[in-house]
Amino acid sequence: MIILEEAQKAAEAALKHADGLGIAICVVVVDEHGTPIVLNRMENSFVISQDFAYAKAYTSATLGMPSGDIAGYAAEGKPYYGITDAFGGKLMVIAGGMPVKKGGKVVGAVGVGGSADVSQDAECAKAAVEVLEKD
Repeated sequence: MIILEEAQKAAEAALKHADGLGIAICVVVVDEHGTPIVLNRMENSFVISQDFAYAKAYTSATLGMPSGDIAGYAAEGKPYYGITDAFGGKLMVIAGGMPVKKGGKVVGAVGVGGSADVSQDAECAKAAVEVLEKD
């Protein structure tokens, strides 16, 4: 389980990392069901970035893997082809979502959106996940 205080600290870590990269992001922390616990939006981030961040977090929480890792399975001819359409846009196959695991079990996820370089979104999400996975 991720409690509010932990989620806030994790979001702060993502925002701090983004600030260091010189980018403006949105970060969402969700529970294992994809229900939001915290959403933070930096000044000057795109409004749509919060939707990207949530979709990445939801995807990672419900599928238990980084959102960007799903892209290989979602290409034409692959088992998850069309998955983003099947769930009305709730799932995202773009990097920036990472599951949070404790004791080998997915307890939630972090999603970040806002950078033109999705590897930076993933870096920010990783900074948040590291806070949440500390024992």
